[in-house]
Amino acid sequence: MTSKIEFQLFAPYNQAAALVGCFSDWQEIPLKKGKDGYFRTQVELEDGTYQYKFRVQSRSWFFEPDQWVDVNDPYATDIDNPTQNCVLRVKGGERIVDTYVWMHDDKPLPPDHELVIYEMHVGDFSGGEDDPYPRGNYKHVTEKLDYLCELGINAIELMPIKEYPGDYSWGYNPRYFFATESSYGSTEGLKHLIDQCHSRGIRVIMDGIYNHSEAESPLTQIDHDYWYHHSPRDPDNNWGPEFNYELYDEKLDTYPARKFIGDVVRFWITEYHIDGTRYDAARQIANYDFMHWIVDEAKKTAGTKPYYNIAEHIPETTSITNVDGPMDGCWHDSFYHSVKEHICGDTFDLERLKDVIDCKRQGFMGATNVVNYLTNHDHPRLMVELAEREIFDQAAFQRIKLGIALLTTAVGIPLLWMGEEFADYHPHSIEQSKIDWNLLANDSNRGLLEYCKGLIGLRKNNHALYTENIEFFYEDSEAKVIAYTRWNDQGSRVVVVANFSDNFLAGYTIPNFPENGTWHEWTGDYDLEAGDNQMMIDIGGYEAKVFVWQ
Repeated sequence: MTSKIEFQLFAPYNQAAALVGCFSDWQEIPLKKGKDGYFRTQVELEDGTYQYKFRVQSRSWFFEPDQWVDVNDPYATDIDNPTQNCVLRVKGGERIVDTYVWMHDDKPLPPDHELVIYEMHVGDFSGGEDDPYPRGNYKHVTEKLDYLCELGINAIELMPIKEYPGDYSWGYNPRYFFATESSYGSTEGLKHLIDQCHSRGIRVIMDGIYNHSEAESPLTQIDHDYWYHHSPRDPDNNWGPEFNYELYDEKLDTYPARKFIGDVVRFWITEYHIDGTRYDAARQIANYDFMHWIVDEAKKTAGTKPYYNIAEHIPETTSITNVDGPMDGCWHDSFYHSVKEHICGDTFDLERLKDVIDCKRQGFMGATNVVNYLTNHDHPRLMVELAEREIFDQAAFQRIKLGIALLTTAVGIPLLWMGEEFADYHPHSIEQSKIDWNLLANDSNRGLLEYCKGLIGLRKNNHALYTENIEFFYEDSEAKVIAYTRWNDQGSRVVVVANFSDNFLAGYTIPNFPENGTWHEWTGDYDLEAGDNQMMIDIGGYEAKVFVWQ
């Protein structure tokens, strides 16, 4: 049985276009242009898998005028890697992506304020074990989900997985916005991974590249200046042709770049059931109208389920998340810089430290407005930073633990970069760089992992850490000690005392302690009494004590 399958290409100002495919022996099938700017044709096809391309008279300035070029469908949901043709699947007389059946859409997922995010690169997260099998696919991430559950995270942020040229990249050079990266596995493999995350109460946030595309992305070839700015607006921060969200087509009453990216975001939410987007290079996008609109589209499409929209706007700005701001949250880059410098001993500036632990001091409004991190894919790992300063072994682990304590108890959403939880030491590289799972055989690395689990567990169980409430009740600039308390209205309280010096402080007294009575020190699992509104503690160099009100 055959069915009529429609092929369409939006190219309103191009003179002519044709379709070629295996179904026509790669001979041209002319496309007819409608008043709406779409070229269309219908082809009788049986159920099956086909390859095709469009041939179009380009309007891009780097070709000869009206030169015919072969381009892939900008809306192709799969690309055959060897031939670089579009792949079309037909089943039951309809276009389909695949036949995956979702199993766990009914599982409850954590709301934004409860998130602990784990950023990963699919190609580098799995592998690095002592065996000969290559890893780096969706299925290998799925195999490690139990490990991530034990760690306690409840959201995974996947570095970009849209189809890019070649087999290894960080993904910030997307060529096809509806197709998944073929080197990571099939579309079913990705859906199975997301479904398995949902079955465990883990949300999946997608890193979306909506500032630019790779230079040979189809829209660049069809009519470059209809979708993109003619040239980079900031040549020092340019990663490819930049979408022009200002360009309005009066004749067709549309913003072409917005229309395309809106279709992309809606597709990923409906087809892949994702639970949030990180918007790369939001500062370069520099268009709050577009961002308001795209966030609104994302939330409408997601319906009743939680959907978290995070901007990467470096340096961060409160305007992107506050009352009139388009985004729910933003990457808190000043947290990274300030905490790293304090952990490494480069500086001591109490006011700067307080500003990043309590983002309200910088003007942010609430706990979901910032995503805090000690490192991410853009920054060297702390182990590398410490080694550069000749801080090794136990001294390095001690400082990383201090960082983890601040990360999990500061106001905001914590984010871990893969391997950070056991101090992977691989230098920052855009070459293939698997995390080294063998490190978990070492007591120190394993100990750090357990420490992380404990503090993530505290964060999820003690709802004082979900709030915006924080008070810095003690500081001693000479000893480099700071203490703050977090609380909620139901009586939960947490106190953090942090020592940013090398000195072991024995019998150190903290005055103004928030409550007299028994407190449980979470990281060492023992009880201490506070009386006369003070507590006496022993605290090591570069150490944090975390007290929980009993």
